[in-house]
Amino acid sequence: MSISHLIRDGHEGLARISCLLGGAVWGVYWIPLRALDANGISGIWATALFHLIPLIVLAPVIILRSGQIRAAGFSLQLVGATLGLAMLLYSTSFLYTDVIHAVSLYYLTPVWSALLARVWLKEPITPARVVGIFLGLLGMLVILNAEQGFPWPRNVGDWMALASGIIWAIAANLMRRHPNHSALDIAPMWFLWCTILSIVSALFLQAEPLLTPVEALTSVLPWFLPIVLLVVLPGYLAITWGTPQLNPGTVGVLFMTEISVGAASAALLTQEPFGGREIVGVSLIVLAGLAEVILPAMRRAGRSLLGRY
Repeated sequence: MSISHLIRDGHEGLARISCLLGGAVWGVYWIPLRALDANGISGIWATALFHLIPLIVLAPVIILRSGQIRAAGFSLQLVGATLGLAMLLYSTSFLYTDVIHAVSLYYLTPVWSALLARVWLKEPITPARVVGIFLGLLGMLVILNAEQGFPWPRNVGDWMALASGIIWAIAANLMRRHPNHSALDIAPMWFLWCTILSIVSALFLQAEPLLTPVEALTSVLPWFLPIVLLVVLPGYLAITWGTPQLNPGTVGVLFMTEISVGAASAALLTQEPFGGREIVGVSLIVLAGLAEVILPAMRRAGRSLLGRY
């Protein structure tokens, strides 16, 4: 099968890998966001710029596919708006809480996604998904040190991360419900809506004037533009291609690779703790992602073997 056929028709195995890699890319998402904040583009303005630059890069795609985007109608815009709102909340949460709490609270999303898919899309919650969700949540609780009590959100950043996970679950179910939308249409609308929502939020909620981030823009573009082209765009396209092909609960579990990458990168680059508890938690989360990939493959292999006899 050619690459063009794979992109057009989809492939469940590659979709799982795309979501795993997309989650890993999101694990270092906080690094350029905090770098933008440190360079004078603070708070919600950092989130706005993070999505505005990719939107500008994708402008030719939007123009070339304007007919398809219009034909997709309201459902495409709804997908883009929910993705944009989820990422606005999630991106901004990194600026108001630590990386581990932001990522971990966001990743209650497999629970919301699986429940929504069961109620809304009538898709079953498979044993592999139950195992994956259990391991992932257990790992999250270990990282958050649940022995001190249930890790309720402690500050505005935590609440933003939790809300973003719920909204992402809605977006994932919408993409599953409308699988004919192309990743080339979803990604630009994702960037567009996140940019619009971020700018509006910054203008109303952030005291910093618009002139300050505009002046800082020239100093960050030389290093930020390559990150957009080599990391951000491929990661978002992988997510928008793989997500509609899979159950939303599965997607949420596969994205948990972000927790491992986020925890490890935060330990290496910041003063945030990464000891034995974090290692155990990350290991459980990795197993959660593997369960969603390996257990279905083992089940298919077993059926194939039994079919020979």
